[in-house]
Amino acid sequence: MKIYHNPRCSKSRQTLEILIKKNVDFEIVEYLKNKLSITDLEEIIAKLEINTIELVRKNELVWKEKFKGRNLNDKEIIQAMIDNPKIIERPIVVNGNKAILGRPPENVLKIID
Repeated sequence: MKIYHNPRCSKSRQTLEILIKKNVDFEIVEYLKNKLSITDLEEIIAKLEINTIELVRKNELVWKEKFKGRNLNDKEIIQAMIDNPKIIERPIVVNGNKAILGRPPENVLKIID
C-alpha cells in the first residue's frame, strides 16, 4: 500500500493517521519531493477510475495562471501535473489495483483489506 502524501495538507495528514491507527503496512511517497512519472500518474488515474482532469486541484494558483481555460488533452494534463505537482489532488492511497482519494480521509477505509 502507498500513500501519495503532502505533509503540509491537513487531509493528507489525517489520512496518514488513519492508516497508522489501522496498523497497515504502507509506504509514504512525498510526491512534491520525488516527482511522479507519466506511467505513475497514468496507473494512479486508472486505479482511481476517474478522468484525468479530476486529479487536478483546479483552485491552485499555478493551475489558474497557466492552464485554466485551455483545452488540454490527457497527456498535457498529466505533463502539467508532473511539472507542477502541487496541482495533484491529495492524498492518494493505492492498495494493489485499487486507489482512492482521501477526501474525506475516511475514504481510505474503503480500500484497506
